[in-house]
Amino acid sequence: MGVQKRPHDDDPLSRVLAPPPNETAEERETRLRLEAEARQISDKIDEQLKAERAALKKNRPVKVLLLGQSESGKSTTLKNFQLTYCRDQWEAERASWCMVIQLNLVRGINTILDILSEEMAGVGGSGGAPPPAVDSDVSDDDDGPGPGPARTFSPSSSTFSGKHRLLKLRLTPLRTVQRDLELRIGIQAGADISDHFVPASPPGSPVLGATRKQEFFVRSATSWKQLQGWGAGEGEGGGGGGAGRKSKDIQMRETADILAGCAEDMKAIWEDATVREMLLRKGVRMETTPGFFLNDIDRIASRSYQPSDDDVVRARLRTLGVQEHKIKFASGPAAGSEWCIYDVGGSRTQRIAWYPYFDDCDAIIFLAPISCFDERLAEDRRVNRLEDSFMLWKAVVSSKLLAKTSIVLFLNKCDLLEQKLLNGVRIKEYVHSYGDRPNDLEHATKYFAQHFRDILRKHSPEPRPFRVHMTSVVDTKATAVTLSVVEEGILRDHLTRADLL
Repeated sequence: MGVQKRPHDDDPLSRVLAPPPNETAEERETRLRLEAEARQISDKIDEQLKAERAALKKNRPVKVLLLGQSESGKSTTLKNFQLTYCRDQWEAERASWCMVIQLNLVRGINTILDILSEEMAGVGGSGGAPPPAVDSDVSDDDDGPGPGPARTFSPSSSTFSGKHRLLKLRLTPLRTVQRDLELRIGIQAGADISDHFVPASPPGSPVLGATRKQEFFVRSATSWKQLQGWGAGEGEGGGGGGAGRKSKDIQMRETADILAGCAEDMKAIWEDATVREMLLRKGVRMETTPGFFLNDIDRIASRSYQPSDDDVVRARLRTLGVQEHKIKFASGPAAGSEWCIYDVGGSRTQRIAWYPYFDDCDAIIFLAPISCFDERLAEDRRVNRLEDSFMLWKAVVSSKLLAKTSIVLFLNKCDLLEQKLLNGVRIKEYVHSYGDRPNDLEHATKYFAQHFRDILRKHSPEPRPFRVHMTSVVDTKATAVTLSVVEEGILRDHLTRADLL
């Protein structure tokens, strides 16, 4: 009968770790003491590594994404972060926005002139397809009523007088001014475009032929501010040092001179009763479009104009791609921490770029413009914009990649919503489930917030708090207060996750 092998005889590691043969009691006590000391050292190293990993988690930049459909207010929210927490840099770059604001003003006037030309030529139309309605289940129902009673008269060139023809002629230089400003800012046209004014029009309005033009844009990879020589020191990145800056100064003065010379005519065309009637009939609400400055002609079309903080926040410059901005907090709850805020494109063709940024994301600020309950999506005129926000919200809150991510909802453009309701637009005509609730701001915001809350509770992979703020991000003072609350909440969640890790 052979000798039975012990289990560790065929295992080299077991043989190494096995007690020595014929070990004495004293030797065994010494071995166990040394092993215990080694375990203590190993455990101490593990604890130290764990603490270092937690410290790195706490000290690494907080990653925040701004999400929402196109023209939801993401870029404006980013500007508010810069204005509130990066004041020195904001002051250094504010002058660079002068040309953008001038461009916004000129494009507004040229859009009116385009519509006027169509009407005077007798090619304009009225009416339009009814808007898609929004049900409580976020339906694709397309049988909702139009934006209001249809007007019975047809456009006719006889509606306009010689004064309108003269104004058109006198404002012709603005075409050249717009092209020059676009070239100087460094804007380029591309295939991924949306109209600058039509998307903000009611969904029942017609698609204007000549006025539905490409909206120009800058790519986020190009720092257009530095290309103009701003924010990088005088002459740096400005293309030619002092000579380049001198040339730009001359160009800026020439633009200011032309705008000042056209100021009275711009005011005349914008304030003309016949033109206002034309815009109303066409369903074009200039006041609700991004970059609206037509009520500030006297101030902006001036040789001494300097942008204010509010002007910069309201300015519209479409950017394709992802904008990244780093903020180092010097005070407040987040003092000493650094945030990386990403503004990603909101148009349908750009949303695919969101997903790589979901990885290791700490927080999302989701912007939903609730004033657009009666508007169509720019990329697909069959889709109601509010419905699109509901679908986007559902996709974000249901993502398993974001199950641990803090999500803050901004129900934005409450100022425009209130303006629409005061003007008599009825929510229930576009949102069937709204029913007979009072048609006022308080009840509307409460109803829309509840719908977003229900989507979160139904589709979130894990229970999470519903954090919502009613915002008008063009209001810089109110938004600064909101950001302070958001800042504290996001930082608290960030530190909690680091402790758990």
